[in-house]
Amino acid sequence: MMRIRLGTYVVALHLPLFGCAALLLPARPLWFVGAEGLLLASLALGWWLVRQALEPLGYTRRFHDLLQDQQYANRLAAPASSELDDLVGTFNTMLAALHRERLAIGEQQGFLDRLLEATPAAVLVFDFDGAISLANASAGALLGLDHPQGKPLSAWAGAGGGFAPGLDARGRARGRELVGQLDALPLGESRLLTDLDGRRYRAQRGQFYDRGFARHFLMVEELTAELEDSERATYERLIRVLAHEVNNTVAATGSVLDSLLFYRGQLAEPDAGDFATAIVAVKRRNASLGEFIDRFTKVVKMPPPEPRPTDLKAVVDDILWLNREQCNSRGIALGWHRCDTVAPLALDAQLIEQALMNIVKNAMEAIEAAGQAHGTVRLELADEGRRVRLSVVDSGNLLATGPARPLFTPFFTTRKGGQGIGLMFVREVLQRHGCTYSLAPGAPGETRFDIWFPAG
Repeated sequence: MMRIRLGTYVVALHLPLFGCAALLLPARPLWFVGAEGLLLASLALGWWLVRQALEPLGYTRRFHDLLQDQQYANRLAAPASSELDDLVGTFNTMLAALHRERLAIGEQQGFLDRLLEATPAAVLVFDFDGAISLANASAGALLGLDHPQGKPLSAWAGAGGGFAPGLDARGRARGRELVGQLDALPLGESRLLTDLDGRRYRAQRGQFYDRGFARHFLMVEELTAELEDSERATYERLIRVLAHEVNNTVAATGSVLDSLLFYRGQLAEPDAGDFATAIVAVKRRNASLGEFIDRFTKVVKMPPPEPRPTDLKAVVDDILWLNREQCNSRGIALGWHRCDTVAPLALDAQLIEQALMNIVKNAMEAIEAAGQAHGTVRLELADEGRRVRLSVVDSGNLLATGPARPLFTPFFTTRKGGQGIGLMFVREVLQRHGCTYSLAPGAPGETRFDIWFPAG
């Protein structure tokens, strides 16, 4: 457009000169021809100067087209005049730099994509509006999401669809539970999460800046056996140190208290009674403190399992007999609801019995805490082919007032006066036997503790 306007301007300047030459020099042919020749030469020179002046615009337009088409590997041709060498050289240098950066970004993006796909950690990246823009394979497998791009995490928090085809009801419930925990994770925090199957994860939410605006990402890593062993070793060392110090103190103070009782006879009778009562109360408190520490050390000093063929039904029958009178006095119906015939399993009967005793005891306490006059604790033993399922179902509805996920965390408890070691002990026993387990809501008003034992 600029070329046409300038060309029109040059032509418009010369047309009056051509008219003047035609009017003033008709009688002098040589002068007329000479004037016309000079005017034509001036017109040609003007047109050439216009082209020269507009040549940088042509290179700029071609450079713009290359940028718009992202053809960074192309280069501008060398100019005919040396005046444009610097301009064309600058453009070509910029194209070369963009080409190198594009190659580097492509290589980095390719490496990042392969790394995200290969990493066992689940990674979710969100766009500026909080919708998922990237989810690696581990995230899809962990949460069971189907085509998550463009949707916020809250899209899976309800009971709607959005999960991968073929995922069963248990998998969808597990996915919703984890999605809800991840969606509530604050920026900059790292938390320990637990799903409905008792598996534990370390999740953290961070942010990065894209074109000057913050974008969030989530990383979720399942706690492997190595990390669990490290965690276990940490609290084992803590418990051992505490037990050592407390037991030494309890033993020393107990000896001193026994010695003080010998002075009772030297006191007047009214004072002697109060003195003895106070000493006995302190001794009783010492003994309680020792028992308190022993409950923790029981988890730390748990012996390795010694599996032997065990009749699981017989073990549970013993537990039912032990708790029958206690349940009858509380109005709790305790018994089998389903009991399939299963082959003996390779178990450490003592450890399994103690773990199941804890589970049944927790079920009874949940019913009592709910204030139910007539609660139920029913057990199910089901042969599922490759696995044997043992379920303890209670009507206490413990999970109606709180989630199950922190209950297996060491030293976490919801019971007043509890130490948070019962389910920790259960978890240790079941994991050492290679069992999987789940604590989750069952039918309306019920809580289920399912344990799957490897068959054969």
